[in-house]
Amino acid sequence: MSKSPKLELVSFKICPFVQRSIIALNQKGIAYTLTHINPQETPDWFKAISPLGKVPVLVVDGTPVFESAVILEYLDEVYPPALHPADPLEKARQRAWVEFCSELLGRQHRMLTAQDEAGFNEARESLQQGLQRLDTVLAEQAPYFAGEQFHLVDCVYAPLFMRLALLKQSYALEIALSTRMQAWSDALLALDAVKTSVVEEFPMVFANFLKAQDGYILKR
Repeated sequence: MSKSPKLELVSFKICPFVQRSIIALNQKGIAYTLTHINPQETPDWFKAISPLGKVPVLVVDGTPVFESAVILEYLDEVYPPALHPADPLEKARQRAWVEFCSELLGRQHRMLTAQDEAGFNEARESLQQGLQRLDTVLAEQAPYFAGEQFHLVDCVYAPLFMRLALLKQSYALEIALSTRMQAWSDALLALDAVKTSVVEEFPMVFANFLKAQDGYILKR
């Protein structure tokens, strides 16, 4: 029997793209180690394995794999159960909406870091419109993106919803979600794989991130 490769995931505590990789690892029950680094003071060894200077990086028996979408595809090819649907067209459709989530996370980040009211409102409206577009492709049956079965596409949206929930709870910032999308969010945030995908002190880490940005969101 071949020996399972040793996996190390290199992370920033605040990064949603790392979190989506952790959710997939957790959901599949894969053994791995997690190494957090300071995004303001990245060590030389990290620069050597991350050509783009970004996390996550998954180190597989010493071989680095970067970009979260690539990491997710690798994990799904190597470790059962498969979280992508078997049908090629449906798989392609869900991959496309994985990319759409990356765009939404970018809009959310711009909202969190906007320095004035105009920039904040523009990013918030753009995020709201993106979520409304996403809502049009959700399966009618709950709880997940495509219905009853959890897929990789669900892994990538959980970090977005976690931050939206935290913004509503702690900062009185609400982004409107449809009844179906709220049910999806609730289902994802209730999963152990998602709950354990961030450090215990994540609300404090998130608060410190916002303070460091000194953006409009804290001055409303």
